Amino acid sequence: MTSADGPESVESSAARLTAWLAALVHNRQYGDLAQLRRVTAASKPSYQAGWFAPGRDRRETYEQVAFLFAVYHRGMARPLQGHGSFGAAARRIGHPRSRGPEDPGATRLIDRIVASRRIPWRHLQHGIARLRTCERPPPSWTALVVDLDRWNDRKARVAYNWAVDFHEPPSLSRPNRQKGEST
Repeated sequence: MTSADGPESVESSAARLTAWLAALVHNRQYGDLAQLRRVTAASKPSYQAGWFAPGRDRRETYEQVAFLFAVYHRGMARPLQGHGSFGAAARRIGHPRSRGPEDPGATRLIDRIVASRRIPWRHLQHGIARLRTCERPPPSWTALVVDLDRWNDRKARVAYNWAVDFHEPPSLSRPNRQKGEST
């Protein structure tokens, strides 16, 4: 049996948050999504996002991820669950010929993020905006909540894992090649 603050609790809470956010997009609740994008004023949807947190001390992470989700989904008719870590998502930033480590902007962004001792909200916002601009899939929103919840846990090594995901060679990052791709 795990405690209320165990990893299973955070993951299930994060999954519920993701489902709620996806429902906002699916049900076209654009007003609530617009309120989530407002950085300066707290609003009912922001507080609602915080209700998914397993404890009061974790509310900010849930509220901020809801903000990032709303930034990414601005004007979208279908929600994207995303996949992979933020490091894997940052690898998708850039132009078709220079993505991830080959894109100097993406490299600078991931370097700033992984060097931060505190959660780098502004840099994460910039990364999410770049993914949206490049029309690339976001990170898994559930995994993002879990990772940010463990940001300062030295054993979790979130920043290190994001850097590894970002710099992983293509031969390792895509084990299941699509039909027609060369090896």
